[in-house]
Amino acid sequence: MSDALPTVFVVDDDPSVLKSFSRLLRSLGWQAETYGSPEEFLRQYDPAAPGCLVLDVAMPGVDGLELQRRLADAGCPLPIVFITGQGDIPTSVRAMRAGALNFLVKPVNDEDLLKAVGEAVEADTAARRAQRDMALVRERLATLTPREREVLDQVVAGKLNKQIAGDLGTVEKTIKVHRAHVMEKMGARSLAELARMGERLGIGAPDTQR
Repeated sequence: MSDALPTVFVVDDDPSVLKSFSRLLRSLGWQAETYGSPEEFLRQYDPAAPGCLVLDVAMPGVDGLELQRRLADAGCPLPIVFITGQGDIPTSVRAMRAGALNFLVKPVNDEDLLKAVGEAVEADTAARRAQRDMALVRERLATLTPREREVLDQVVAGKLNKQIAGDLGTVEKTIKVHRAHVMEKMGARSLAELARMGERLGIGAPDTQR
């Protein structure tokens, strides 16, 4: 699904809203799918599908906030743009605190909707890219030998080759060889990049070095 085009999923119990939103989005090249209820959306949505969710707040049965909660509980990262006809400030605060990217009041201005959708899709694209990058880094980490992992931990902690050699009971030349292997396996072009990888993986912190 990583090569799939982003889709704007619109969930609203008002058929006229679904029709107008989908027409607007498709006229500007967006892929759009519409659903008349959160239940219908949940039955059909594939979490691997990139894009964003344009979601009405007030709906019978499962409402927008409940759908937001269920998606969060399922670990679904789909960014949400809430739509409401109420202008309910407490509700909007709850939605934003729970991770919604935007909150628009009906009747929604076309430019505001398109801007919010664009920002949400960009956020989703960035998040999915970060997930893929992290998965690749973890795969590379798994290829290190136990000694290379020890060297990596020490390098990320900011220690010099001489210090690492003393800690591990070997010579500096050997540490240089291990470090070169670590950088090659991790795909790091510099020590700074290797350190950033380590920080993202949560290794190299002082309390992990004891």
